[in-house]
Amino acid sequence: MRQPQQDWIAKWAVYSPDKIAVKEYESGRTFTYGELHHLGSRLAFHLRDHYGIKKGSRIAILAENCLEYIVLFAAAQKMGCILAPMNYRLASAEIDYLLRDSEPALAICEKKFAPLFQGAPSFASIPHYWPLEELSAFCHREKASHKDELFPLQPVDEDDPIFILYTSGTTGFPKGAVYTHKMLFWNSINTAMSLILNTDSRTVNVMPPFHTGGWNVLTTPFLHHGAYTCMLKKFDASTVLRLLQEEDVTLFMGVPTLLKMMAEVPEFGEATFPSLYYIIVGGEPMPIPLIERWQYAKGVAIRQGFGMTEVGPNLTSLHQNDAIRKKGSIGRPNFYVEIRIVDSEGKDVPEDTAGELLFRGPMVTPGYWRNEAATRKAIVDGWFHTGDMARLDEEGYLFVVDRIKNMFISGGENVYPAEVERVLQTHASVSEAAVVGVPDARWGEVGKAFVVLRPGVVASEADLQDYCSSLLARFKVPRYVIFVEELPKNDTGKINRAALKQLA
Repeated sequence: MRQPQQDWIAKWAVYSPDKIAVKEYESGRTFTYGELHHLGSRLAFHLRDHYGIKKGSRIAILAENCLEYIVLFAAAQKMGCILAPMNYRLASAEIDYLLRDSEPALAICEKKFAPLFQGAPSFASIPHYWPLEELSAFCHREKASHKDELFPLQPVDEDDPIFILYTSGTTGFPKGAVYTHKMLFWNSINTAMSLILNTDSRTVNVMPPFHTGGWNVLTTPFLHHGAYTCMLKKFDASTVLRLLQEEDVTLFMGVPTLLKMMAEVPEFGEATFPSLYYIIVGGEPMPIPLIERWQYAKGVAIRQGFGMTEVGPNLTSLHQNDAIRKKGSIGRPNFYVEIRIVDSEGKDVPEDTAGELLFRGPMVTPGYWRNEAATRKAIVDGWFHTGDMARLDEEGYLFVVDRIKNMFISGGENVYPAEVERVLQTHASVSEAAVVGVPDARWGEVGKAFVVLRPGVVASEADLQDYCSSLLARFKVPRYVIFVEELPKNDTGKINRAALKQLA
């Protein structure tokens, strides 16, 4: 099916040509919707004429958040090429796999990350290379140009990709999730129908551009709705806290780790947020004390949700009024999202019973890039299998129990680390906690907890085990408690469980 009106920027260039679409915090540079439209058109001509880019061509990008990324997105909507953002925190050997998998016709790279590309053997086979700094100069020059020829819009089908977004690859090689024009549209619609999102919306984006959170939680829905985004290259708690106020932010997205860091800087005490409707939290459950610190001390409501690179990503939302009453819930499915919870045989489970969470709807990926086996495993009869264990309560609220792969079996009983972690995090001495299964001669596996204590407090292994024993079945209580200064995190601030298992 042909995708209707794929060129969002062109529309807003008619409606609001002088409105600022994006701002780059570090440089202070801005692009209006009118400028973004003309730059996207100029860039599309340049990509076609100088580098042979056409519909379906892949462009690999290795760069931090920058305005040039948004111009590339504008060009991709016009010409049907595919953006493949890459993680600048990977090693060259890992980058090499992504380049071999995506086979880009053009590589764009920020100068400081060039050694990562150049150290990848397959980089030599990429037809064209364009330093980001030269792309930036191109945009600066063309912004001042008075050329008015517009790139002829290339028709795309709704299932044509606009992104290849690589998963973190904590087990095996990363998989490239195909993110299509249809997914882009329906994710924006689902987002706007669950949140207050319109042309007056304003946000600060601190999520990395190689992650769907950096693109599709708020940035692309904001571009679709003619809203305003201030981009940061790196997260800094004090800076973001200040920008939430100075930029009159209405919506902000972050993971619990970032919100915890912001709540701990001295500036938090005097901060006020009169324009902020709520903060959207994803990635992992937000501890109740942290919700209360923002919601009650600062009057900022917390909207928790659930997302996945391959589906949406904006799939569920917990209304702020239910943040405490339904603590631990990811809310209800968004408007155009269907769910099922099934057992190991694919049969629907009763309410309040854990099973695998499945999604269906127009926001589901058609599959993984050049990986039919992974696609067939993940998508069965149109349903995407998440690999997450969840339950649905009597009011229709979803609760994620844990990742199936995180579960371990102790004495024949299933133990979900997330359940144990939630209990540990309610202890007055605990700042953060993570649990993994480790081998045990008698029980097969037992839990090992890694705990970060709050500053200035003391607790023993026995203290925390006794506390867990009062709230959990015996087989769930961690056999070992290890105190650490910090937990290993991945690029989006979530706990890196692969690193924890190696540590264990």
